[in-house]
Amino acid sequence: MDIFSAGRDFVRREARLVESRLFATIFEDADPAGVVAALRGYQNADGGFGHGLEPDKRCPDSLSLDVEVAFDTLIASGARDDEMVRRATDWLDKTATPEGAVSLASPVIEGYPRAEHMSEWTYQPDLNPTAGLVGRLHKLGVEHPWRERAAAWCAAQLAEGFPEDAHGMHEAMEFLEHTEVDLDQVRDWLPKLKWYRADAADPSYGVTPLHLAPTPDSFWRPLFDDAQIEGHLDRLVADQQDDGGWTLTWEPPSAAATLEYRGILTVHALRTLKAYNRL
Repeated sequence: MDIFSAGRDFVRREARLVESRLFATIFEDADPAGVVAALRGYQNADGGFGHGLEPDKRCPDSLSLDVEVAFDTLIASGARDDEMVRRATDWLDKTATPEGAVSLASPVIEGYPRAEHMSEWTYQPDLNPTAGLVGRLHKLGVEHPWRERAAAWCAAQLAEGFPEDAHGMHEAMEFLEHTEVDLDQVRDWLPKLKWYRADAADPSYGVTPLHLAPTPDSFWRPLFDDAQIEGHLDRLVADQQDDGGWTLTWEPPSAAATLEYRGILTVHALRTLKAYNRL
């Protein structure tokens, strides 16, 4: 069976409703309103998103990390629901520091199963996820007082230096692509990052060039030469499992969370391979 058919069957067999609707929108011309409808089940009365939309914690309460996944899903599908996004951004505004910074999670997750890495560090307001959320609001075309306040805070933080880990830098880059940025400065910084995986032959966990440039027209694609991108595309193809899905390089909190994350990764892998004409 070919790469796409095997991946499609995995999604149909194992993925959550939200990833199934996203797959159908991207690959089968389904109405993106179905993605919005699936996301509504994860949005709380306070406007934020929770209920394990990001599966590494099984917490129903609203968290910035889940808001980010909701925004990513809307962007990927091409769906737009300004009211849904405005309510989520209002929630970010209410939970942010006076300067506009937000944290990935909060101590509320401690009452629920969670992955080992979902610990105290996620409670600290930081560029991860603040910068990424600001960048995603730009992509969604949504203006909001919190976006402007948070953007000013992010700019001030980045003026003092880039993050030292690849996740934080990835979030910063979501923001920086909407500013005047020196590509050479970013290129020179990447090898210094913890968790950055430049070598496609390295099977360990990390952020790769394909995470930073998931399509040929990505803003950050000029950072990487063709050999780097092709090597990571080869690796992505090779990493497809016998059941058609892609697997994880970390340990989620449960079997259900593992399967949910595999659905996320499989749709993402197929999107990337489609964008680079590898399907």
